[in-house]
Amino acid sequence: SLLQEKYKKHRMRFYSLSDNPNKPCSVLQFKQVSIMLDCGLDLSSSLHFLPLPVVEKGVSLPLHNPDLVDGELRDCGGSGGTVLVDSEPEFLPPQEELFSFSDIDTILISNYTCMLALPFITEKTGFRGKVYATEPSVLLGRIFMEEMLEYLGRAPRHYQATKWKTVLSQLPPPLCDMKDVNSLRTLYTKEIMEASLAKVQMVGYNEKMSIFGLLDVCPVSSGYCLGSCNWVITTGYEKIVYLSSSSTLTTHPKAMDQTSIRGADCMIMTALTQTPTQMPDPMIGDFCRIVCETLKASGNVLVPCYPSGIIYDLFECLSTQMDMNGLTTIPLFFFSSVADSSLAYSNIMAEWLSTAKHNRVYLPEEPFVHGSLVRGGRLKSFPCLGAESVTAEYRQPCVVFTGHPSLRCGDVVHFMELWGSSPNNLVVFTEPSFNHQLALAPYQPLAMKTVHCPIDTSLNFTQARKLIREAKPACLVVPHRYTTPPSSAPTRMELVIDPDIPMFPYKKLDIIKLPVVRTLEHLELAPELAQRLVPCEVRPGVAVATVTGNLIVKDNKYTLALLEDPEEGEVVTNEHKRLKRDSSRGSSVPSSSSPHPVFPLTKQKPKHYLYGSLNSTEFVSRLSSRGVTDAKVETGRDGGFPVQIHLPQEESLIQVVEDETHVLYDQVEGTPPVQTEKLREVLRETILACVNKF
Repeated sequence: SLLQEKYKKHRMRFYSLSDNPNKPCSVLQFKQVSIMLDCGLDLSSSLHFLPLPVVEKGVSLPLHNPDLVDGELRDCGGSGGTVLVDSEPEFLPPQEELFSFSDIDTILISNYTCMLALPFITEKTGFRGKVYATEPSVLLGRIFMEEMLEYLGRAPRHYQATKWKTVLSQLPPPLCDMKDVNSLRTLYTKEIMEASLAKVQMVGYNEKMSIFGLLDVCPVSSGYCLGSCNWVITTGYEKIVYLSSSSTLTTHPKAMDQTSIRGADCMIMTALTQTPTQMPDPMIGDFCRIVCETLKASGNVLVPCYPSGIIYDLFECLSTQMDMNGLTTIPLFFFSSVADSSLAYSNIMAEWLSTAKHNRVYLPEEPFVHGSLVRGGRLKSFPCLGAESVTAEYRQPCVVFTGHPSLRCGDVVHFMELWGSSPNNLVVFTEPSFNHQLALAPYQPLAMKTVHCPIDTSLNFTQARKLIREAKPACLVVPHRYTTPPSSAPTRMELVIDPDIPMFPYKKLDIIKLPVVRTLEHLELAPELAQRLVPCEVRPGVAVATVTGNLIVKDNKYTLALLEDPEEGEVVTNEHKRLKRDSSRGSSVPSSSSPHPVFPLTKQKPKHYLYGSLNSTEFVSRLSSRGVTDAKVETGRDGGFPVQIHLPQEESLIQVVEDETHVLYDQVEGTPPVQTEKLREVLRETILACVNKF
């Protein structure tokens, strides 16, 4: 029906631009507003490239099939090893072909790990919208971007390999399994990064922002990392919740707000745990135990990591365990160009921390243990290996935290080459977003011990299902991979999302029409008009009043104002209004056009208001009394709607449905127009006589 078609046009649409649920990017389109939800940058593609060494040296790895790809590929690990690309690492930003970035009105950032692709979206794309993020997300997001730019800038490649992409199907795995290789991009420049971050508006938890007066967006704590949030999008009558990286565990960030996300018409859930079979608490315990065992054997420990996040908890847990094992004198080193900024920021963001850490500020104490570790000389930070203080402070055995966790750039490349030949040393992988075996491929054969100890505090599937039951959304949108068990545990059916509410799984480049329909708008009644209403009680406790006013739409806000009559004696014409405007601008050019009077709005209101359906039996009877006796009636099933009344001689058809009546008629050949007009008047008057009115 026409009503159903109208509703379809106002349904909410969801566009998926990313294939990685933990580096999400999607667009929500509702009420003429296009909102981008996160803009994660997939860094896992960098694992297919050779590491960028801290010290420039000639590449000694053998070429792979040089005739096919002009020396762009290298064999790693000897015969049967992994083939990697000898070029500057490239990354996979969100897909632009599905939805033009220039049409995006607002970007909502949920945490600093999901904003690294922001410069790809806001710069040189025609983007003119706003970007909202919390203060820690902006500050720490900048740190992540600056560190990546610094690492890639230390050993720049002077060429970019491209031919391998054209013969992908002929290459060995895992290269031949790569997707969207033609969408891979090298990282942006520092200037583009600064221009992009300048567009971000910082917001606080529970702070509402209006989007063109059509929608309100509000960030609420998600408990995952400093400043991380879920977004609540509301109109006067609908509520949509975007739930990204979230955690119900007690770590350093502020606890998750589970109250604000309840009762949504639609919940979009993404970025659940990447380690569904491993819990974070045992992993942290294993991490501390293995590190201490290696240090006791006089070995060194390398921890590839990001400059913020779980590293704060690792500093605290590891230093406590080292104290308990008599390893207090062994130093912790933190190598990163942004190490000092990261450590400083974390200790001045008290309002974004858990209650326990927030309360320490008022003692006064630093929220994080690493503050006292730095003052006591146990934790030392350096911008890079070339810093002057490294020579004086460096000693072994030690624990080194440094980036990048992909092992493709940064100081970690040097430490892998320095310590890789000794079986006493250990490298521990705690970052779950990289395949540790592929990360180690260019360093094979490797003598040092390797341990995969992924720590992911995001919601697991059990916690997510419990959250859905308690939040009670009307429908759920999730990545398709959450509907089947992970490849690491294909038989564990509990590792899926299977709610008892309508669910809409999506894959990359999917467009989903969601059952959230725009049906009502809020309208404000002007006080002057409200004072003139005369309610009439139709039954006890229920009164109605007719309202006639002037509908004003401004900034997408609807107001019904009082209709005003022109002043007495004033002739209201288009010409009069034009002359009045012209005179106020100093113009006195007369017009030769004749004035056309404008009928006052107060005279345009109807004498009666109609309601209900047309009584077709009464209508035919009244027509017969007025000389139209050839009416033929066809009713719907069981004598109901729709009803069609055909007048053969007059060549007219009246279609009646529950809330509408349509009259279709033609000028009968040879019939004077005056007679046709008379018939029109008869039909109109008869219909009005048969419809309820007040």
